[in-house]
Amino acid sequence: WYMIPPAESLLKYDNPVLVSKSSRVTSPKVRPQLHSQPQQSLDTSPVPPPPKQKADSSEHEDILNSILPPRMDGGNPSMDVLQLTEQLDEKLQERQARLTGICPIRREIYSQCFDELIRQVTINCAERGLLLLRVREEINMTIAAYQTLYESSVAFGMRKALLSEHGTADMEKRVGLEKEKQDLIKQLNEQKRRQAEEKKLNEEINFLKRTNQQLKRALGILSRRKGSQA
Repeated sequence: WYMIPPAESLLKYDNPVLVSKSSRVTSPKVRPQLHSQPQQSLDTSPVPPPPKQKADSSEHEDILNSILPPRMDGGNPSMDVLQLTEQLDEKLQERQARLTGICPIRREIYSQCFDELIRQVTINCAERGLLLLRVREEINMTIAAYQTLYESSVAFGMRKALLSEHGTADMEKRVGLEKEKQDLIKQLNEQKRRQAEEKKLNEEINFLKRTNQQLKRALGILSRRKGSQA
């Protein structure tokens, strides 16, 4: 809660100190500083001074707190968080960051938000701030490792794609050659069949020619015989 700043007062306070939740009841941030004068004894005879002992500071603080309660100023950390949340949403919308998937803009804004949270935590507790700083460094190292792995995977995928394209081209070329080979074999078989038919026809023609010549010779012989008999 916020405390209304008081007007100038004659009451003197110690310097403010940071108080944790566990010690907030017994260890106030600011306590009034009251000085008491030692009472003089009615007896005028000299009294030996008491032995010096360590003063019980907690007892003194309890007495002072019972006389005048200390002023507590805890601030309002929830308001800082709400303002940071609003600024985060405004930045995401202003820079049009993508809600899903890999987005460098969204990562940059969230990194800034995390740094601001570390700063706010460090103000209240330096040890927690250092611990969160180690967490941030570990997250950055992990993201860098994943980014390197992603880039290597993309390069490997591109090489495989190129090899696949080359393999596909070779396969298409081989299929084309096989098809051309089959066409040539068909043409060769057709040519052989035609040559065989031509050879057969030539043989038949030659046979008919020989038969025709033989018939002509036989007819001539018969004609000469008939002429000699007449």
